[in-house]
Amino acid sequence: MSYLSQALAFLVDTLFGMYILLVLLRFLLQLTHADFYNPFSQFIVRVTNGPLMPLRRLIPGVYGIDFASAVLLIMLEAVRITLMTLLGDQTPRFAGILILSFADLIQLILYVLIGAVFVRVLMSWVSPYGDHPFTDLAAHLTEPFMRPARRLLPLISGIDLSPVLVVIGLELVAILVVHPLHHLGRVLLT
Repeated sequence: MSYLSQALAFLVDTLFGMYILLVLLRFLLQLTHADFYNPFSQFIVRVTNGPLMPLRRLIPGVYGIDFASAVLLIMLEAVRITLMTLLGDQTPRFAGILILSFADLIQLILYVLIGAVFVRVLMSWVSPYGDHPFTDLAAHLTEPFMRPARRLLPLISGIDLSPVLVVIGLELVAILVVHPLHHLGRVLLT
């Protein structure tokens, strides 16, 4: 790749990646019924409303799942992968793009959840009884995973090891699901 191609690839990857992360956070926060009035939630909603409002007219939500956000995520990730492939002087194939899009989105979900677990753990050490908007969002994102982990692994001498169990489980999903999908997507991409 030339220097210009590398710079363009960096810009495409960074800008698309940041926006995809915001749309994914909106999807996950709606899925977990996080506080809509949280300042971070408000920021995410305002930044992602532009493309989502027209899509919501076409794609309704069902059972609390925002399918418009899911479709937007897949479309954005597919465009990102296509542009990155073209900047690498390769001709992309639809099947590979679609599978890599799903794999990358699943991987991003896992990274967000692992990051939220770490934020929750760190904030419990720094300010165990404090109330911070970011901590509240991390709690909403991770609680569906932490609750079953706490049942499997109760407190040991007052220490909660359930975050360790959650991170191990999420890493296993990455190894058993995401890595094979990435491999298949790369084989089918070019």
